[in-house]
Amino acid sequence: MRLFVNRIKSVFISYSKEDKALIASIKMIAGSKPYNLKPYKIATQHTSVAKSVKRGFKESNERLEYLGDAVLSVVVAEYLFKRYPFKDEGFLTEIRSRIVSRDSLNNVARTIGVPQIVRYDKKRKTPNSHKSLFGNTLEALIGAIYLDKGFKHSRSFILNKLLKPHFDIEELINTTKNYKSKLIEWTQKQSKSPSFQHLETIDKGHYKEFIMEVRIDDEPIAKGHGLSKKKAEQDAAREACLKLELEEQ
Repeated sequence: MRLFVNRIKSVFISYSKEDKALIASIKMIAGSKPYNLKPYKIATQHTSVAKSVKRGFKESNERLEYLGDAVLSVVVAEYLFKRYPFKDEGFLTEIRSRIVSRDSLNNVARTIGVPQIVRYDKKRKTPNSHKSLFGNTLEALIGAIYLDKGFKHSRSFILNKLLKPHFDIEELINTTKNYKSKLIEWTQKQSKSPSFQHLETIDKGHYKEFIMEVRIDDEPIAKGHGLSKKKAEQDAAREACLKLELEEQ
């Protein structure tokens, strides 16, 4: 009912020239016109240009980014779960993390035209100030679509406009990053010594799960899980790379 009401209201609203331009861009990116433009206007407003609206709260796209991230994660997880019915949880988690990584989302966002609609303070020149700007805005747009048109429509947008056209899943599988090598390479440059410790083996009946810990100069950095010690080491190395900011989340 709410979506129907929003659709009817959109017919009678008079839009400014700026709003019309945004509507046209949203239609090009998402494949259809918005019913309620407000969440899209917020989704394209970075915190660097947001103004306080109540008790210091800035109405930027960060809350919508949080929502869109959750919707994106669910849709991608469901897609992989159904596409690979005989793959384990570690495999599904790894491929999903590759798809929703900041690098991946930034690249897709640039391709579909997000840089043309996001508003941010271009004068900021500090390192990493806008490192994930476009990817974060894309997640915020997913949140806006979810609020405007519901889960079914946002799911269709993710699958048909983002995932299927811009990701070769089989190629992702065949080029999975070697986080252990990346971590070892970094420690060598820093004159540090990495090591992996087997912490525990959990018997789950049909299979065993291994827990490994990566240490740098004997200092515990991160833990990893896997169906083999090798996979658990890779998972621990991935977590370590994230903590050390060698890899974007």
